[in-house]
Order: sequence, then structure tokens, then C-alpha cells
Amino acid sequence: MTQAHRWWDKIAEKYSNDPIADVKSWEFKLAKIRENLTSDTRLLEFGCGTGGTARRLADAAGSILATDISGEMLRIAAARGDEEGVTNIRYQRGDFLELDLPEGEFDVVLGMSILHLLEDRQAAMDKAMRLLKPGGVFITSTACLMDGMWFMVPILPIGRMLGAFPPVKAFGSKRLRQEIADTGFELDYEWRPKPSAALFVVARKPAE
Repeated sequence: MTQAHRWWDKIAEKYSNDPIADVKSWEFKLAKIRENLTSDTRLLEFGCGTGGTARRLADAAGSILATDISGEMLRIAAARGDEEGVTNIRYQRGDFLELDLPEGEFDVVLGMSILHLLEDRQAAMDKAMRLLKPGGVFITSTACLMDGMWFMVPILPIGRMLGAFPPVKAFGSKRLRQEIADTGFELDYEWRPKPSAALFVVARKPAE
């Protein structure tokens, strides 16, 4: 088990009970995601946490595969899904880059609040591209700390050492847009409620 696995397992219960910081923005993003879903959509979410986003989208999709590195996060997600009577979400534990999934299998790949936590976000975007069907959609919401939150960067290593933060990568929205484009995606839509907020992006794999 890696340090990141242990960190997320440890905070899973608290995380599951923390209120959403910006409910209005979250609801807006959910609505935009739903615009790309149909009753036949096969959706993959990596870094699903305790499954709140997946459960909110379940009624608009055909099936959802929700993955995370934390077994505790997934335990809570599955329990809450059962409580809410959600039947079309399957949970799988594992590092996204190591999951053995068929290429071209999914209509939508979703990575919310996760790219800035990865050691290799480019590899994750490359994998999302491979897993998507032609014309499929990659959707992400990503903290870009260099856009207005640069003052946090020097304290991140200290916070990580003290166990207060997970590993976090600092970069700006311009760089993220370029990386998404360099992966081969076509940027369909982007939004953020303020310059320092997470960048929400809808990008499409070119149709063959």
C-alpha cells in the first residue's frame, strides 16, 4: 500500500461527511456532464472517492464503473449506493493507470478533482483517450494552483510531510489546456466560477 492509499483510507470517513464547498458550482458541473449522457452511456469515473458524483449521474447513464485507489472510499461509496437503491454502478479498486480495461469501451471518462493529485496526469489522459470510443468525451475538473493560489505551493511539501495534504501537483490552467490538447482531445467546453477556481473541461476524442 502506497502513502497515497493510506492517506485516503485514513480520511475516508471524514471526507464522506464533509459538506461540498461550493454546491452551486458542483450542481452546474453535474448538469453539464448530464448533457453528455444517455440511457446507453457507459461511463468510467477514476478517482471517484466516496461516489457522490457517480450516484448523482447514475439515473442519466446506462452503466458506471467507479474506480479509486482507496478501499475505504469505495466501501463507503458502495454502502451509500445500496442505501439509495442505485443499481447501475460497479466499483473497482486500483490505480487508474494499472487497471486492465478494454480500449474503446467507454462513451465518457470522468476525472473530477483528481488530475492534480496524480504523479503522471499525462499518462492518465493518454489512458482516458485509449479507453474512449471515437467521439467519446473526457470530462475533468482540476485545481490549477498557479492561477491565483500560487502562495500555497511552498507549504504543500510541509503539509504532506505532516500528513495534512495528499501529494499535490502545482500548475496553471494554460498548461492543463495544452496537455489536454496535446493528448489529442478537442476542447468542447470550459468553465470556472472565478479565476482561482478549478477548471472544468469537456473534451472530445475525435471521431474516426
